[in-house]
Amino acid sequence: MSTMFRMCFLLIFISPALAVLCNPTDKKALLQLKQDLNNPYLLASWDPPDSDCCYWDTVTCDRKTHRIISLTILDNFPFSNFSAQIPPSIANLPYLQSLEFHKLPNLTGPLQPAIAKLTQLTFLRISWTNISGPVPSFLAQLKNLTYLDLSFNNLSGTIPSFLSQMPNLGTLHLDRNHLTGSIPESFGFFKGSSPGFYLSHNNLSGHIPKSLNNLNLTFIDLSRNNLEGDASMLFGSNKTVLTVDLSRNHRLAFNLSNMVFPSSLTSLDLNHNKVYGGLPQELTELSLEYLNVSYNSLCGKIPVGGKLQSFDIYSYLHNKCLCGSPLPPCT
Repeated sequence: MSTMFRMCFLLIFISPALAVLCNPTDKKALLQLKQDLNNPYLLASWDPPDSDCCYWDTVTCDRKTHRIISLTILDNFPFSNFSAQIPPSIANLPYLQSLEFHKLPNLTGPLQPAIAKLTQLTFLRISWTNISGPVPSFLAQLKNLTYLDLSFNNLSGTIPSFLSQMPNLGTLHLDRNHLTGSIPESFGFFKGSSPGFYLSHNNLSGHIPKSLNNLNLTFIDLSRNNLEGDASMLFGSNKTVLTVDLSRNHRLAFNLSNMVFPSSLTSLDLNHNKVYGGLPQELTELSLEYLNVSYNSLCGKIPVGGKLQSFDIYSYLHNKCLCGSPLPPCT
């Protein structure tokens, strides 16, 4: 078979097949969604009649079924005209595994209940928007969800306990909202693997649940809330936590002297609290990349060794009587 013949064969028989990858039901759903979102410029590539929706921007199709499995609506245009609410027509894409609305400051209204129909979702990110209202209970229907990010929004109300019943949830971002109340006691009893918690920059109050001792978290950020009392349950030799940020709660108070830290810990931020005692020698054995214990009530000499002297004085300032390098010598 000549080279020219093979090229003609490919053009005749393969090219038409490529032109019909897009499932017509999914294409119709996307065009309806575009219309419901007020035809924003950032979806300009979603243009019929003959284009293949599997090649439209922000859309990903499954390689075998050609059904749409991923949709990312992200605004990178400084003068975009995007202004809308999440429409019910989002439910017309039932094969979605990943859905993202990100950096859309004029996306308003509550979280759309129709999202509950997208039961194949494993990844849901709706962040940096102006959606408001409570964290809705319909999210409990998304049993396959492993990653939930609702950060940088205007969500209010309390953190619902049903989140701990989601069997596959591995990462939870609720940071930078206006959430109030306490962290649910049920968060110490997640059905699936212990998730990473990001709950910072809210108005959470009360004590950190002792039940969190049951979890082996990798990341936990509870900073910039109004939490109080003990946080020792987050540490222990049997843990594998990498990052703990409890900074700027102002009322967390516990003795650091006898704390047992996991060998995995690389970042610890306790600044602006009421932590007391001294810095344990064990800290010199950790491969710390970040440490801040400033603005607490710590006393005694900073242990010498490990990474502790590699941090500047601002990591240790404004304690009760902490001394030693990099602070002035103890007297």
